[in-house]
Amino acid sequence: MTVLVDMPQEKVNPAPRTGPLGHPVLDVVIPVYNEEVALEASVRTVHDYLVQHFAYPFRITVADNASTDGTFQKARALARHLPSLRVVHLERKGRGRALKQVWSESDAAVLAYMDVDLSTDLSALAPLVGALMSGHSDVAIGSRLARGANVVRGPKREFISRSYNLILRATLHARFSDAQCGFKAIRADVARELLPMVTDTSWFFDTELLVLAERAGLRIHEVPVDWYDDPDSRVDIVSTTRDDLAGVWRMQRERRGLAPQLADVRDRMGRGALLDPPRG
Repeated sequence: MTVLVDMPQEKVNPAPRTGPLGHPVLDVVIPVYNEEVALEASVRTVHDYLVQHFAYPFRITVADNASTDGTFQKARALARHLPSLRVVHLERKGRGRALKQVWSESDAAVLAYMDVDLSTDLSALAPLVGALMSGHSDVAIGSRLARGANVVRGPKREFISRSYNLILRATLHARFSDAQCGFKAIRADVARELLPMVTDTSWFFDTELLVLAERAGLRIHEVPVDWYDDPDSRVDIVSTTRDDLAGVWRMQRERRGLAPQLADVRDRMGRGALLDPPRG
């Protein structure tokens, strides 16, 4: 069960930014699980950045991933003050499940997500989204391994990340450099084609989506990011690695079965820009 909460607007706030027919151009999803402490500061930081730097209508969606603390209540209270914020509550955990649910229901032209810890510097958001809006690419990802990236993290996480991406290249013939950076965007028309084929509900969701996009011949744009490791990360590295490797094995076995569907996606996808540049 999913609950979508649209909070009433206070008169002191400006009207929500909306595009043609009242739809936002960009929907930034922040999946959260038990993040009542960090939530408000992170959401306000993203909101202020978009107000100052994004010329088009936007929405921020907090996807509460079955939190057991006060995260959902904190998000609802925050939505009373930020008209561009929506809150979705899911009763089952899984970052992939949350993204698939919210992206599938969104009415925005560009769908993005970022981790609540904001480890990725927000200056990378403009090139991430711009590559999709211009028609240059179909999917855009932040990369900590691309040339020009500036990354601060421990040697253990660095080794695991590089090893995982080498495995993807060797087994699934992936050409993208960083599957796991929590900073990605996708055109909504592309998402509608690919999301029904993505089955993972957790951390492998990102990898599966990117591999399917590549196999469909879609264009993946990589943005080098400034990234700082969160020392309070809740990610269980051992279990995540185990699940990721199981996902890799599954995708190897499913390759031929999905080939006809992916060929159809390649044939249907257009290549035009989503919007004309803003005037003024």
